[in-house]
Amino acid sequence: MSHLIRFERTGGPEVLQWVEVDVPPPAAGEVQVRHHAVGLNYIDTYHRSGLYPLPLPSGLGQEAAGVVEAVGEGVTEFQTGDRVAYAGGPLGAYAELRNIEAPHLVKLPDSLSFEQGAAMMLQGLTAQYLLRRTYRVQPGETILIHAAAGGVGLIVCQWAKALGATVIGTVSSDEKAELARRHGCDHVIVSTREKVSERVRVLTGGTGVHVVYDSIGKDTFLDSLACLRPLGMMVSFGNASGPVEPFDPGLLARMGSLFLTRPTLFTYTARREDLLAMADELFGIVASGQVRININQRYPLCDAATAHRELEARRTTGSTVLIP
Repeated sequence: MSHLIRFERTGGPEVLQWVEVDVPPPAAGEVQVRHHAVGLNYIDTYHRSGLYPLPLPSGLGQEAAGVVEAVGEGVTEFQTGDRVAYAGGPLGAYAELRNIEAPHLVKLPDSLSFEQGAAMMLQGLTAQYLLRRTYRVQPGETILIHAAAGGVGLIVCQWAKALGATVIGTVSSDEKAELARRHGCDHVIVSTREKVSERVRVLTGGTGVHVVYDSIGKDTFLDSLACLRPLGMMVSFGNASGPVEPFDPGLLARMGSLFLTRPTLFTYTARREDLLAMADELFGIVASGQVRININQRYPLCDAATAHRELEARRTTGSTVLIP
C-alpha cells in the first residue's frame, strides 16, 4: 500500500487528507515512479480552494522527482531505475508512488538532486518560457519581476542577470529584499511601503521597463501596466491576489500601445520536443552555476496542509519541497 494527499471538497488547507491507496501496475504507455521529492507551487492552492475548479475527489500537485519502478507496455524511453522528473500531466504528484504517462517525464541528470528536480521543474520551466519565449530578454533591457523572492522570482532574477538584463524586483519585506539582491536583483522595491510604478519610473529615468512579469494578479495589474515603456509587454502569469478584473482593452492603447499576454506553462510544453528542449536549457543553466535552485523549506508530504498555510501567508521564500 502507498499514501497520497486527496481532497473531497474545496476549501482551506484543512481539506487535505492523507489516505492509503493501492497503486496498480502501470498501464500501457505509463511509467510507475517512486517519488523522492514533490514540488509545492502556488497553483496547488488554486486547485485546493476551487479557484481552478476540478472534478472531486481529486489528488493534488503537478511536479515531482523520483525513480522509475516499472514501465507499462510500449514504453521504450524509460526503464526501471531511471532518475526522472516532471511538471504536468494529471494532478497527483502529492503521492509516495504513482503512475503517469511517459511523455510527461524527462530524465534527471545525475548532477542534480531529486529535491532540485522537484523544486525546479515547474518554476524553472516557467522561468524559461517567460525569459526565452514569451518575451525574449536581450542584454541591456530592463525587466520587472513581482514576487522576486519567490520560487519563480529567484530563478528569473538570476537567469535574467545572466542574460545581461537590469532586474527590478518587488518583495513584501526587507528580509525578502535582501534575498532577492543576493540572487541578481539590481533594484528591489518593498511594495508594502512604496508605489511600484512610481519607483520604477525613478529607476528608469521616466522611461519604464521593457517587460513586466506579474504573478500577483488583481492587486498589481494596473500598476504593472503603468511600469511599462511604450510598446512594452505585460506578462500576467498568476493570480496570487485573485483574478484580474475585466478592463477596457483601450487602456492598453492609451498607456502606450502595450502588449498583454496570459501564458501557461502547459501550452509551452504541450509538444514533447518543446518540453525536452526547455528542460535541457533549464538543466544546463543550473549545472553551469548561473542559476541556483534555493530550497528554503521542506515539509513531510503528510503535512502538506501546513506547507499550504505557510505559502499562502507569504512566510516562504524560494522553493519548497514535500518529502514522502
